[in-house]
Amino acid sequence: MQEYERKQLLERIGREGSTLGVDIPERIEIQGEEVQLREFVFEIKRRETVPAGERDRVERAKRNLRRERLERKELIEEGAVGFEDGERIARAIIGIDRALEALESLGPESVEAEAKRQEAADTKRWMDFLKKALGHDDGPEVRGRGP
Repeated sequence: MQEYERKQLLERIGREGSTLGVDIPERIEIQGEEVQLREFVFEIKRRETVPAGERDRVERAKRNLRRERLERKELIEEGAVGFEDGERIARAIIGIDRALEALESLGPESVEAEAKRQEAADTKRWMDFLKKALGHDDGPEVRGRGP
């Protein structure tokens, strides 16, 4: 690969907005294992929030995608591949970036929603405790008691 071709590919993968209009790859090989990337991303995005049990899985997927992106970018940087292979790798990197953007967009919203749910649950528990402690519990054990 010529130096100008290498620079062109690196500029393409580093360009802001390079993922506009790009589809998430159907499947991709990550760390020697084929992953159904589009299906995984859409499965996670279908939910309003990422359940606590899935959060680790999503974070692990993002780490693996970042690692794979870096390894592929290094192949281009080192000039270890021809231009044709470099173009294929650049397309894959942009697809990885698109998947990462989709997964990253879940982060703060999901964490914020989870925090609000936790706060509401804590408030409810606190109010229930106060009602019981102050004798304002309308539960069956209070009914029927008289002075």
